[in-house]
Amino acid sequence: MRPAREDTAAPVPAPRTTWEDLTGAVRETGGYSTRAQAEHLTRTVLTALGSHLTGDERVALAQSLPPEAGHLIAAQIPLPHPLPAREFVDSVSARIPDSTPATARWDVSSVLTTLSTTIGPDLTDRVLTQLPRGYALLFGRAELTAMA
Repeated sequence: MRPAREDTAAPVPAPRTTWEDLTGAVRETGGYSTRAQAEHLTRTVLTALGSHLTGDERVALAQSLPPEAGHLIAAQIPLPHPLPAREFVDSVSARIPDSTPATARWDVSSVLTTLSTTIGPDLTDRVLTQLPRGYALLFGRAELTAMA
């Protein structure tokens, strides 16, 4: 008789929130008039973000979100190099009808700030290490640089 094999794989963290809670928080953060608008923007921004992340951070982010949101992250093919923050906002703007650079920045910041609150500071830090400078502000954080 063989001994039972121990499962050494890391446990998959349970999402800390539901899709409804996540999009409700985006709606509140961004001041959107309808849940449908907040859901559309959340899907658009998370889809764009998913193409900018790789490796353990991508997996951890997808697993820490509700399944609907995690799938949006995991289903994207990563870009060879993430876009600079301004180009990221412009790419999201192109996917939102009647968007301007200012409204797109607001929309992206509303979703990513809510995302940061949802996933916590440690995972937010890990995600930001994969992105070019300038993204911290989109996640609702100050962009700190080391003194030379």
